[in-house]
Amino acid sequence: QVQLVESGGGLVQAGGSLRLSCAASGRTFSRCVMGWFRQAPGKEREFVARIKCSSGTTYYADSVKGRFTISRDNAESTVYLQMNSLKPEDTAVYYCAAFEGWGTPTTEYEYNYWGQGTQVTVSS
Repeated sequence: QVQLVESGGGLVQAGGSLRLSCAASGRTFSRCVMGWFRQAPGKEREFVARIKCSSGTTYYADSVKGRFTISRDNAESTVYLQMNSLKPEDTAVYYCAAFEGWGTPTTEYEYNYWGQGTQVTVSS
């Protein structure tokens, strides 16, 4: 019923920028939270940012505050992650996820749908 597809990943130099997109298709959520996660080689998957579908309220991991911005388009069919001032430690596979329901998920295990991921590589 729901499909999430990430795009926009690639290779960028340290200090550069990338914008990731997460296109959602399928049935419409009555209430939802969209999130971005990432997993670097040898590390656990970590939370990056989330946005409430209705209110637009956002929340970020400390490691990306001031550098990354999560947003939605007017149709709420696409979620974006604008990444600025990229660092080599930002290198990871980035995943889009969706939570459907009331409240706000605080762990990755609460999200209901996941994208396939897109690779982001930041060179020194």
